[in-house]
Amino acid sequence: MTGFARVNGNLQTGEKNISWIWEIKSVNGKSLDVKFRLPNGYDDMALKLKTKALEYLNRGSVGVYLEMDDETIAKKIKIDETLLKSLTERAITLNEEYGDKIARPSAAEILALKGVVEVEENMLSEEEQQEVRKKLEEDFELLCQKLKQERQKEGTKIKTALLSILHNIATIVAKIEKTAEMLPEKIKGKLTELLQQYAQDVEISEDRLAQEIVFLVTKADIREEIDRLKAHIKSAEQMLETDEAVGRKLDFLCQELNREANTTCSKAADIMITDWGMELKALIEQFREQVQNIE
Repeated sequence: MTGFARVNGNLQTGEKNISWIWEIKSVNGKSLDVKFRLPNGYDDMALKLKTKALEYLNRGSVGVYLEMDDETIAKKIKIDETLLKSLTERAITLNEEYGDKIARPSAAEILALKGVVEVEENMLSEEEQQEVRKKLEEDFELLCQKLKQERQKEGTKIKTALLSILHNIATIVAKIEKTAEMLPEKIKGKLTELLQQYAQDVEISEDRLAQEIVFLVTKADIREEIDRLKAHIKSAEQMLETDEAVGRKLDFLCQELNREANTTCSKAADIMITDWGMELKALIEQFREQVQNIE
């Protein structure tokens, strides 16, 4: 969900050449949070622009910046050169006539005299404002399109990484499944060995032994967990092949994968299953971290 885009725009209206720069940056976020930094006089556009952003973005913390040429928002300074010259000459004459009795005025003091400097608001007409805002909205949509394209490029790389992790997860699950299939025989052999070692003088019927074996095998049975893990892996692969925003769905799927991995480890009756279960949890965490980067 990280990305950056910039759009330069301008508009010639009357004698005024108005220019601006749109910038947008996005970083990872569970939901969509769009914040705007707009020049004075354009703050009211934020709500409409956010609605437009929702058409292109679903997740992420997004910052939008608009920098406009001073001509569109600043004030113009107008100096009455004739009055300034007249006042300056008069001030110099007075200083020469009276010497130290009248201090020589500074340029700042002369410029501060009423009428020398006038501040003119460089306001656009209502029609010009509407024209500028329309063009700004068009460029903002272009900005969102460019950001989406950048995020899609990044998403393609992340998709490859996610599919690779899923492949590794599937490999570990297959190893756990294969080991789990041999558990009944292992449990039977281990139980028989323990009986021979610690209960040689105790007579135990075959039925009783069979009941104990069934109990232990049932307790260590992880076939349901394996089936759910395989189903979740398949679902994740299918999601990654769509063009839809699947970040939140994959977030939830990571929780389900981790839940099944935890149950598998807790029910493990073989050290190899425990070891692979821990490796499985590590891979799921890698998958979860990468999922945070997609929309």
